[in-house]
Amino acid sequence: MDITRIETNKNKNYYFNETKIKEKNWSSRLEFQVIDVYPDITYQEFLGFGGAITEASAYSYSLLPDNRKKEFIKNMFSDINYSFCRLTIGSCDFALGTYSYAKKHDLSDFNIERDKQYVIPFIKDALAVNPNIKFLASPWSPPSFMKNTKISILGGKLSNKYKQTYADYFVKYLNAYKDLGIKIDYVTVQNEPNAIQTWESCLYNSEEEVDFLVNYLYPTFQRNGVNTKILIYDQNKDKLFTRALAEFSNPSAKEAACGIALHWYTGDHFENVALCRQKFPDKLLIHTEGCSGYNLDNPWAPQYAHDIFGDLNAGVNGYIDWNILLDHKGGPNHKKNNCNSPVLLNCNNSDYNKTLAYYYIGQFSKVINPNAVRIAHSKYTSDIEMTAFKNPDNSIAVIIMNDKGHDVEFNLCFNDVTFKDTIEHQSIVSYLIRN
Repeated sequence: MDITRIETNKNKNYYFNETKIKEKNWSSRLEFQVIDVYPDITYQEFLGFGGAITEASAYSYSLLPDNRKKEFIKNMFSDINYSFCRLTIGSCDFALGTYSYAKKHDLSDFNIERDKQYVIPFIKDALAVNPNIKFLASPWSPPSFMKNTKISILGGKLSNKYKQTYADYFVKYLNAYKDLGIKIDYVTVQNEPNAIQTWESCLYNSEEEVDFLVNYLYPTFQRNGVNTKILIYDQNKDKLFTRALAEFSNPSAKEAACGIALHWYTGDHFENVALCRQKFPDKLLIHTEGCSGYNLDNPWAPQYAHDIFGDLNAGVNGYIDWNILLDHKGGPNHKKNNCNSPVLLNCNNSDYNKTLAYYYIGQFSKVINPNAVRIAHSKYTSDIEMTAFKNPDNSIAVIIMNDKGHDVEFNLCFNDVTFKDTIEHQSIVSYLIRN
């Protein structure tokens, strides 16, 4: 049996530090300081980890010298195995300005030329390294002319007379990307449908989202042979279960939507994720966005890991971070809503810096492969957080974090193998176990 140990420990300047564990069989009567892993008890399948390729991210990427671009793509899509990315349908706050793909009411001027400047080249470079990347796309606002307010910002709603036009707009977007060899696997109906923002936003209550989904978007996809799957909600976990109950009480909505998208900004609410998993076991649960405000001194890497542990153990099928790359000020953002990113450009755009969050996310994504299934575990103490997965090649991934102020010893028990280890304070360790 081959057991690889991967550790990120800022205190020891370890970042993906790899060593080998020498297995040792212990007495079956071992009862103390035990962590048990049960590979034969399985839960949800996992689609992958990744980040969002916003216009801001793609523009930041374009500023790098060619050799650093190649290294960045390798770091993200090979070294830490990113395989699931989010795109924006039109502009969001992390764009260089407000834009949509059409201004004419008949969509005769529809085009994605704006995306071809920065976003498409980034996607093409990523696909050259990992051709199996899955993409999820979300709109922040319909084109201004389709809204009752006639502006893309400050909420507003999709006008009744443009609902079919907007469904057609989705299809044109998906087909335009398809024509470039980019398959978009999933869309959400609307990013943060409860939020009135100073940037691009649009409001849908549950009834309005169901109406657009059932009567316009889904049937338009069907008529046009579009097999992209649709997710509802795409906002914070505090109202996740309430929204899912409301929308999936409609049988047609339950048929039309493959799952529910969620964000992290209002707290853990892992119970709401677990309730959705329990109530709707056939639906995907995908974390589509999470970040912290721009503050390089903010110890947000353990917060990310805490959220990943909680969401995975509650049943999510995918975990997508927010911007995959930003400049050294956490932008550009045309509404000055700057935030952190796991990777940031340096001050003269000649190189990039990996934050601690890059390594903490990588502790999961390096060892949990696409199509892995979560497996059962039991731990003896609440001083650590952990999860475990079985990969398609039958290797076992176990990830453990200790965010406390003291070291924690444990005996990891897996089938007939038990090994003793210590996870030091404020560190995260992954084990990849191969027979």
